[in-house]
Amino acid sequence: MRQLSSLDSGFLMIESPTTVGHVASLMVVDPGAAGDGWGLGTVRALLAERLHLWPIFRQRLVEVPLGLSRPYWVDDPAFDLDFHVRELALPAPGSPEQLGEQIARLHARALDRRRPPWELYVISGLADGRVAVYSKIHHAAVDGVSGAKILAGFLDIRPEPRTVEPEDRPFQPDPLPSRLGLVQQGLAAAAKDQVKLARTLPPALRSLGALASGPRAPRTPLNGTISAHRRFSFGSVSIDDVKTVRRKYGGTVNDIVMVLCTSALRRWLQERDALPDVPLVAAVPVSVRRRGQTASGGNELSVMLAELPTNLPDPGARVVAMRESMDRAKARFESLPATLLRDLAGLLPTAGQGVAARALFNLAGVAGPPFNLFVSHVPAPQVPLYLAGGRVEGIYPVSAVTSTTGALNITVFSYNRRLDFGLVACRDLVPDVWELMGHLHDSLAELVELSRAPQP
Repeated sequence: MRQLSSLDSGFLMIESPTTVGHVASLMVVDPGAAGDGWGLGTVRALLAERLHLWPIFRQRLVEVPLGLSRPYWVDDPAFDLDFHVRELALPAPGSPEQLGEQIARLHARALDRRRPPWELYVISGLADGRVAVYSKIHHAAVDGVSGAKILAGFLDIRPEPRTVEPEDRPFQPDPLPSRLGLVQQGLAAAAKDQVKLARTLPPALRSLGALASGPRAPRTPLNGTISAHRRFSFGSVSIDDVKTVRRKYGGTVNDIVMVLCTSALRRWLQERDALPDVPLVAAVPVSVRRRGQTASGGNELSVMLAELPTNLPDPGARVVAMRESMDRAKARFESLPATLLRDLAGLLPTAGQGVAARALFNLAGVAGPPFNLFVSHVPAPQVPLYLAGGRVEGIYPVSAVTSTTGALNITVFSYNRRLDFGLVACRDLVPDVWELMGHLHDSLAELVELSRAPQP
């Protein structure tokens, strides 16, 4: 058994009828030379051969009676791969918008905690003969970086799948722990947590005060009570175009990603006559995973807050301001402990933690949103990858939204010399995510034109 960390457990406890705690990816695959038979059976066979590489896929959660301590990961004695791997088909014409709507519906459904919390769907019927593969897993099990590493473990750098060493013996799950055993282990863990809390509480509260002194987020249409319904759009831009802008204005590729989001949001808010006269604030997840640390160890992340200069009308000035904003955000982040999110999650009471977590989230938004949205950039391999012989043409992340963290989440995978954007949103507050995707393309085109213009 392995107990969830306080941060892992927090991703379970914030779930509600309108909020889900899983993260996902959408891969668009060209079966190509893999043949006409490429589909559910092909993908299922590959998973069956490699699933043992990641024990989390055959583990489920068990709760400690009376909520005395955090849940544990245990082997699922009834594990059934066929339950987790499913097949769907889009109706003709199988457009990107239809695929986005199907993904939104799948993403809005909570995972079954009585089983290992993951699902994979093979979706045929795309207009161009491609096949989509949507997979989701609970955030309590992975963060962005570990999720990307696990995903890469099921992919290959050549069309021919590599040979994976089989298990030493067939999967034999350990027996489920008894209630008495869970109580005993839970009490021991709770006692250790109290000792740790006494040590981490003072610095955590000091750090929380420093965090609260950062940029203030304005109220926008992105911030309100979300519903259970979702919208999803996706698309890609050339990383070479992004580097053209970077050569002109300096900074990093991530700085340019942030300014693209800034420009798209500015236009979207202008069209609704809702553009604040101060910058928006984005929460940017940061991995604090140590080099060489296992990719299946739950969440190792923190968050920095960055101002998005949506209030600046000049696109070139926005690039410069964004680079300066990210420098300030990094300086603030480096002044805080890397374990801040986990330490703060540890402040929640274990008994009734779900109610407490949701209450604290709701309380945080009473005076105003702590930030307007999440923007995340996850690096992926810069070479073509293959799933069971089919070429992966794009990897589009699908993250989570909450009433407190904003009704829109923009996450980016940098894969094979492209930036693959996934935009997920509350359908009631941000129904037009394809329009936002168009604004991202327009923003990059505008900056590339400026970057290539001759100097006066």
